[in-house]
Amino acid sequence: MHYQPLTAQDKESMLHEIGASSFNDLLKGIPASLLNPTLTLPPALSEIEIQALLRNLGGRNKNVGNTASFLGGGSYEHFIPTAVSSITGRHEFYTAYTPYQPEAAQGTLQAIFEFQSLVAELMGLDVSNASHYDGSTSLAEAALLALRHTGRSKILVSEAVNPHYRQVLKTYLQGTSFTLEEFRFDAEGGFNRDAFFNKLNDDIAGVIFQTPNFFGVLEDLEGISDAVHAVGALLILNVYPTSLGALRTPGEWGADVAVGEGQPLGIPVQFGGPYLGLFATTRALVRRVPGRLAGLTEDKDGKRAFCLTLQAREQHIRREKAASNICTNQALCALAAGVYMSLMGKQGIKKVAELCMDRAHYLREKIAGLKGCRVALETPIFNEFVVHASQPFEVIEKKCIEKNIFPGIGLGKFYPGRENDFLVCATETKTREQLDLFVEVLSQC
Repeated sequence: MHYQPLTAQDKESMLHEIGASSFNDLLKGIPASLLNPTLTLPPALSEIEIQALLRNLGGRNKNVGNTASFLGGGSYEHFIPTAVSSITGRHEFYTAYTPYQPEAAQGTLQAIFEFQSLVAELMGLDVSNASHYDGSTSLAEAALLALRHTGRSKILVSEAVNPHYRQVLKTYLQGTSFTLEEFRFDAEGGFNRDAFFNKLNDDIAGVIFQTPNFFGVLEDLEGISDAVHAVGALLILNVYPTSLGALRTPGEWGADVAVGEGQPLGIPVQFGGPYLGLFATTRALVRRVPGRLAGLTEDKDGKRAFCLTLQAREQHIRREKAASNICTNQALCALAAGVYMSLMGKQGIKKVAELCMDRAHYLREKIAGLKGCRVALETPIFNEFVVHASQPFEVIEKKCIEKNIFPGIGLGKFYPGRENDFLVCATETKTREQLDLFVEVLSQC
């Protein structure tokens, strides 16, 4: 599209309409220092000098590339095959626009359909959408689905669900007639059954659990689905997708909706995004699924074809009557996840899950033997666990970072009174040498 400048006649007409004789009249009253600012800039650099400068500036940062990271809490470092970036970097995917015209977007729609199919299989449920912004928005959208489906006004959520996710959920419900109730966890981080059942009643639209939960604990959800359904509510599970290679799926737990952060599936840790919200449901709820849904059909010649289905584009602008007011999706991130899952396959994802469990259990046992550190060895975990230290985490963190180690996430910022506790994560990217070095550094803190 060519730029079409205003003609002299256009400008004169506009100035006359607003009562100005010239463009400079519009600038009266603006300080001269703003109209003609003096820029104090260093001498110009060549391209090679600029590249060196930026490398040096970037080198000041500590990141998971140059620091042994034991961070988790919702964002995880995993090995990503090079083929993932090679495929997502292809121009037909990298620059693709929204696929509202199926005749011009078959490749994008097929990629979305394949992603949906893989997520549905991973979750053990019938239907997946084309993704949301991230795991937290998927969780909030699942809560809204439960409220619409049941016609009730209350959501029940475990305090062991990621604090950031609960905050997003509160933001979604703020200013509405809907309410949010939380139930506490026990001493070692699993949800408190008595607290849960005391709050469960027929006013509840949906119940939200996370497993592994924010403390890394594998929740025992035996019988929970039956109890939730007995009062007419929906069961929503927030899950770590990689863990499903070794653990029960949401479908096997009897969940109605499963959500999660898709970042572990081939997306780098980065700076907190862009990430990928996973969302899957049972077939009974397919008409209430928020966001896009790609479907498989046939064209007029009987050939396989893909299209957006079950909802019109306009449904997203129907305010409170819409299934969701978010009509976009993270297509490029979803493509990365689809490529990753395809490359890894069932056995590959299972192997990654087993390696994560192996690393985390080895590290937990080693830390348990340190003076000044206590862990719950009997608590079932996937790849994260809580360390109870005898000194504030800030002190430990500072000493570890000096040794190029990110020791984990302090819990005090999320749960007041737990300033000495921190969450440690170990994935398949950690070598035995890195685990032993971390333990050695911790022993000196």
